[in-house]
Parts: sequence; C-alpha cells; structure tokens
Amino acid sequence: MSNYRRVRLEGGCYFFTLVTYQRQPLFAEPANIARLREGLRRVMAKRPFEIDAAVVLPDHLHCLWRLPEGDADYSTRWRLVKHYFSQGVVRPVNHRGEKSIWQRRFWEHTIRNQEDWRRHVDYIHYNPVKHGHAKRPADWIAGSFQQALARGWYEDENWGMTAPSTVSEEDWE
Repeated sequence: MSNYRRVRLEGGCYFFTLVTYQRQPLFAEPANIARLREGLRRVMAKRPFEIDAAVVLPDHLHCLWRLPEGDADYSTRWRLVKHYFSQGVVRPVNHRGEKSIWQRRFWEHTIRNQEDWRRHVDYIHYNPVKHGHAKRPADWIAGSFQQALARGWYEDENWGMTAPSTVSEEDWE
C-alpha cells in the first residue's frame, strides 16, 4: 500500500484533475458527459459541495470544488461520482474487479488564497485551448466558462485566445 497523503481542510476549496484509464477519450461521447453530470448531481444531493469551475475534455477533467464547513471528505465524493458514472458503462474488469474507466487516483490541490484560486480557475477555462480543442474557452461547451463570463469573472468572450499569464507555465495534468 502506498504512503500517499492528501491535505484535508474542512470547508476548503480544492482543484482536481481526473484522468480516464490509459487516456481513453470517453468524454468525446456526449452521452458520457451527461452521465458524468448526472453522477455529480447525485453526489451533490447526498453530500453537498459547490463547483466554482469545471471543464471536461475527451480524456480528463478539471474542476474546483468548495466543501461545506466542517467537511473535508472529497475522496468519498469522487469515489461516488466515479461509481455512478461507471454504472452501465461496459468495460473490461481487472483483477480487483474494477472497470478500466478511470485512472486509480486523482490529483488534488488545496487552494491557498484568492490568487491561487484565480490561477486555477483560469487554468480550467483555458484547458480546451491548451489542448487544441478550441480557439477560445467560449467555444468549448463542456465547461463552465460561460457561467464565469456571466458572473463577471472575465471581460469578454475572447479571453483565452492567447495563453493568459496566470497559466502560461502551469501544467496540472
């Protein structure tokens, strides 16, 4: 068993990266994006949290969550999201009885302050451009850029046509 330790801050804000098994482009299928959204809704109904920003690309996703005060259990939430998503998806099963849908772990980062939050929100929204899926974040429908724009987090729909200075050297894949 590994010695991997995660930071757990009750009521904290966290950045996550989840990757499909062997980078399979599972989220190239709109039905799988809908399945992921439904899994998130189901988990949020049982174990509330807020999503500040999110993007789903063909083989991975990034998001920023805020947990309720007194709660630091994001691992159970992700286990449940993965479980709900995996129901009904036909994939080979390994020796542990796990479907080959997700990489076993996920990357998480505890957001430290407003500047750190902003860099991660920008990274999330710029990610489809970084990977060559869109010319600008506003063109990518499987993400929260339009909601962020409506909230006034960005000046206009052309933000991100060039690499923002806040994310130019970041790589949280």
